[in-house]
Amino acid sequence: MVHSVELLFDTETDAEVRHLWAELTGAGVRSLASSTSPRNRPHVTLSVAEHMDDAVNDALRPLLRRLPLAATIGAPMLFGRGPFTLVCLVIPSADLLALQAEVHQVCLPHMSSTGPLPHAEPDHWTPHVTLARRVAKDKLADALSLRAMSRDRQGTVVGLRHWDGSNRVEYPIGR
Repeated sequence: MVHSVELLFDTETDAEVRHLWAELTGAGVRSLASSTSPRNRPHVTLSVAEHMDDAVNDALRPLLRRLPLAATIGAPMLFGRGPFTLVCLVIPSADLLALQAEVHQVCLPHMSSTGPLPHAEPDHWTPHVTLARRVAKDKLADALSLRAMSRDRQGTVVGLRHWDGSNRVEYPIGR
């Protein structure tokens, strides 16, 4: 598994994304709503590596000065060649891109020697919120035709967390 640093949404934006998860489930698409863990929450991943030491948590605290941050959750997109990961783009504003670049720099000294995963490097990062994983080709029309997918959502990012996917432990940085 991996470690990641993630942005967390305010209560209203979190609820909007969870509504999308529920709509997908209602359409027969297995969404992230199927995971009932309290650690399963809508988020935007900023940095990913095989490992980050716990000192990254304190190193990230000064970045909380950049929050809250407005975020527009936009069009649905697909990752992969099938089965697919269904996501919504988070429109990459200048503030969001600057925050991701700063998180990247702060995290580098705390990562394993392999460094960040390539898709998490600044200029290669696609900000998004994951809606469903392992979506079969025959379910794409059901997912993408939902009315709930057809509009942008204005939201707010209010917190950061470090997720240790290896041990399934969440380290809240601030909210």
